[in-house]
Amino acid sequence: MVAAVVVSAYVPVAGAVEPFKLKDIRIQGLQRTDPGTVFAALPFRIGDTYNDDKGSAALRALFATGLFKDVRIEIEGDVAVVVIEERAIIAAVSFVGLKEFDKDTLTKSLKDAGIGEGLPFDRAVVDRAEQEIKRQYLSRSLYGAEVVTTVTPLERNRVNVTFTMTEGDTAKIKEVRITGVSAFTESQLLSLLDLTPSGWMTWYTKSDRYSRSKLNSDLETLRAYYVNRGYLEFAVESTQVTISPDKQHISIAIALREGQPYVVTAVSLEGQFFGKEDEFRSLVRIRPGQSYRGEDVVSTTRAFSDLFGRLGYAFARVEARPEIDRATGQVSVVLVADPQRRIYVRRIDVAGNTRTRDEVIRREFRQLESSWYDGQKIKLSRDRVDRLGYFKEVNVETNEVPGSPDQADLLVTVEERPSGNLMVGAGYSQVDKLTLSASIKQDNVLGSGQYLAVEVNTSNSNRNLAFSTVDPYFTIDGISRGFDVYHRTSRPLNSLDSKYQLATSGTALRFGVPFTEFDTVFLGLGVERTLIKDTPSLPSSYLQYRQAFGAVSYALPLSLGWQRDQRDSVLTPSAGRYQRVNLEWSIGGDVRYLRSNLQYQEYWALPARLTFGLNAEVGLGKGLGGKAFPLFKNFYGGGLGSVRGFEQGSLGVVDANGSFLGGTKRLNVNGELYFPVPGLGNDRSLRIFAFADLGNVWGEAERVDFSSLRSSAGLGLSWISPVGPLKLSWGVPVKSVAKDRIQKFQFQIGTGF
Repeated sequence: MVAAVVVSAYVPVAGAVEPFKLKDIRIQGLQRTDPGTVFAALPFRIGDTYNDDKGSAALRALFATGLFKDVRIEIEGDVAVVVIEERAIIAAVSFVGLKEFDKDTLTKSLKDAGIGEGLPFDRAVVDRAEQEIKRQYLSRSLYGAEVVTTVTPLERNRVNVTFTMTEGDTAKIKEVRITGVSAFTESQLLSLLDLTPSGWMTWYTKSDRYSRSKLNSDLETLRAYYVNRGYLEFAVESTQVTISPDKQHISIAIALREGQPYVVTAVSLEGQFFGKEDEFRSLVRIRPGQSYRGEDVVSTTRAFSDLFGRLGYAFARVEARPEIDRATGQVSVVLVADPQRRIYVRRIDVAGNTRTRDEVIRREFRQLESSWYDGQKIKLSRDRVDRLGYFKEVNVETNEVPGSPDQADLLVTVEERPSGNLMVGAGYSQVDKLTLSASIKQDNVLGSGQYLAVEVNTSNSNRNLAFSTVDPYFTIDGISRGFDVYHRTSRPLNSLDSKYQLATSGTALRFGVPFTEFDTVFLGLGVERTLIKDTPSLPSSYLQYRQAFGAVSYALPLSLGWQRDQRDSVLTPSAGRYQRVNLEWSIGGDVRYLRSNLQYQEYWALPARLTFGLNAEVGLGKGLGGKAFPLFKNFYGGGLGSVRGFEQGSLGVVDANGSFLGGTKRLNVNGELYFPVPGLGNDRSLRIFAFADLGNVWGEAERVDFSSLRSSAGLGLSWISPVGPLKLSWGVPVKSVAKDRIQKFQFQIGTGF
């Protein structure tokens, strides 16, 4: 606006000048700006004919640079004099009273908006920034926050900009009321909302902080709750948010109109289904005779769209049209399909991968260029790229090709994340006490998708140094190759008072062969050397083994495994299944054995946000070639990860001198029922659970006796905390014998820094 006013003011003056040939151009008033910047913006040069149009264009161009507060052109004979008044330059930006926001983040945001050290000062931009900061405070329920901007002039046309914040206290939600409720209780509906009055856990969840986006989300939750129970005409009549005069408390009132419930009488199909009506009907989840459920309608239309996508119709339109009979409270649902046209993928473009090579992303794609569009393959491809772990976000867009209605391009947009990790860590557990660790890991070496790691770990019971590398695409078909070199020093977990040690050094080469999208078969071969150190405290069983087979044992273990992972999360699963089988067979060396381990996990999502998890493990070991099963390959039981309530590793064979040696056979069954923590909503980082454990370990000479199984039950807490994973359990043995070592409370915590 200022530029327009100034230009209009000088256009009549410039218009009064008769065109003439320029002999010189002079610039006055510059203090910091390079003269070349001014000359580059001028539309005329020495020797050109100057006229009023060029004068106006010069003024517009100079004001457009944003560097100048005022500009005018004076004509002195055949010379054009450009008189400039520069904007002040910001020398520094500072904050006083800032607590709610991160200073560095706010500084960067302001600089992106044009307010930063070395940038031209613009009062209008500063005023807009001040208002935006106030809005950000409001979004965090700091309604009493005040922001005052102070501009301090300095020498050489510079200024300091200071933002002074008076943040005040956070306004908390005091009350949430819902009116117009008759079909359900108000407390039922309030339990669905993310916005809650202040409570004992709101310091963690911050659910007592009001925001409009959260309120809109809660209103949508209420709508979905009603529509999923047949109230098709449900509506939110009004919402009222009031704040107390001291701006410390907020009250929310929501008025509803429930309408009447509807029962589905019929479901019919209309439109083009290419003779596959039966296949589409099999996807219908809407059931006549039951209440209308919005979830079933949405899932049905989505399933129809997905099936059309698999058939190549990327832009198919599926609409659910309810036909309501208010007199009878009945509704019939008509599913109308318009598949549009079948298309094929012309090109797949990749964007955003500043570090990762294109081929690393493209080799995960199951949708190919110049082939028919397949929505299922595209979703699978996106998920495979996301599972690489190299990117914060992965999106796939389908774009029409102008002028080619039967073609589409796919744009894969990724956002890189740091894939390297340099970590020094410390942890503490009841068993290992203080544990120190360090590692250097790179999941995506030079953007190639290969994995490289060096790890060091130390504790009272286990110390190891390991080097690992994995090439996930050793072959073009996706066969992975891994290589490991390691040295481990260990002592039995429950014999920490003894000073003997087992030292194992080895190397292994392993391959992973994917057979399906969820199934992988592993094959590996290694070489191991195990040393049983001779000390006065060596348990008699180890002493006998050492005398029979020597202090040093060599093995050539061949490993074969299979894994299927269909869980929705590795850290906090709530649904899905995990299965694993691993066989280790020593085919050469001083020791000959077969060691196998089978594991099965499954999780079920239950009503009221409950989750039940079941884990079962079976381990078997047997000596081959007339040799005993090596003691250092034994299974252990008891404690976290096994039967809680019993001391770690205390189940199984007990040596003559009281050392716990584990066994060659292990059975372990765990059941856990997870409860939502009040006030946390859908956050699963903190979970309370009740558990029941069953299991035992038997020696090579013992038979599996189910009557000897140990069992326990109790409560636990699992927290994926900001400083590391924490797991607590308090268990009471349900079935035990007199010699068992009981440990009711057990915990483990670790962190990296």
